Amino acid sequence: MSRTRITQAMIDAYDEYTHLTLDRRGFMQKLTGLAGSAAAAAAVAPLLAASSAKAAVVAPDDPAVTAVWATYEAAGTEMKSYLARPAEGEGPFPGVIVIHENRGLNGHIQDVTRRLAKEGFVALAPDFLSTAGGTPPDEDKARELIGALDPEQTKALAVGSEAWLRQADGVNGKVGAIGFCWGGGLVSDLAIADPDLKAGVAYYGRQPDAAEVGQIKAAMMLHYAGLDTRINAGIDAYKAALEKEGVEHEIHVYEGVNHAFNNDTSAARYDKAAADLAWTRTVDFLKAKLG
Repeated sequence: MSRTRITQAMIDAYDEYTHLTLDRRGFMQKLTGLAGSAAAAAAVAPLLAASSAKAAVVAPDDPAVTAVWATYEAAGTEMKSYLARPAEGEGPFPGVIVIHENRGLNGHIQDVTRRLAKEGFVALAPDFLSTAGGTPPDEDKARELIGALDPEQTKALAVGSEAWLRQADGVNGKVGAIGFCWGGGLVSDLAIADPDLKAGVAYYGRQPDAAEVGQIKAAMMLHYAGLDTRINAGIDAYKAALEKEGVEHEIHVYEGVNHAFNNDTSAARYDKAAADLAWTRTVDFLKAKLG
């Protein structure tokens, strides 16, 4: 049996389902029309989604990394988190907050956290669904819960997480943040709210209110996917505000790739070349700003 080709229209439909107003039933109906049959749609859907079975880039038991589940207090809330640090080497190390997508603190984000630890950072991935009991295994439920979060409380939790990490044992007092999708937007919010943040890296995140950009003290690196028209609509205004306010920044647009191109658990949208280049730029940037 021939394999159904994944088209840009299918990817766009998935983006509408996971970020806008299309529900699961509507998505599958739309995908059925695009794929030609219900059977073909059922085969394509898992390729568009992220797979929890995807092997980690840095295994949980990698000897170069020490990773644990931790809790700490932020803005009056007990935050659940995943904390990873280099297993060896002379500290103290720079700190990095890792902010998850709208799927919550899942295995992929835990893997990204270990990747940063292997690069020489103490990396903290807070679970921003701690106020709702933690990230559930059902991604649809996680998206629903994240959509219900109070934005001001969420920013306060991010600021509190940065303050906790900055003072944690083995951290050099300099903290940056990296976020993806929903987390990319929160990185910009955190940079506005927290003058102690030294660097922010946002992957395909929504842009903040241009009127607030002047509050950013951190150096910013922004990664965007060339095909991500929904998010990219805000690039020009954000860029203009950063330039007007004299905020140190880099903007990289990776042509021909989709939203979530860095997520290697999503077969249809992951782009290795773009992901590798963005990661190299990210690590170099964070080392330069936090070392």
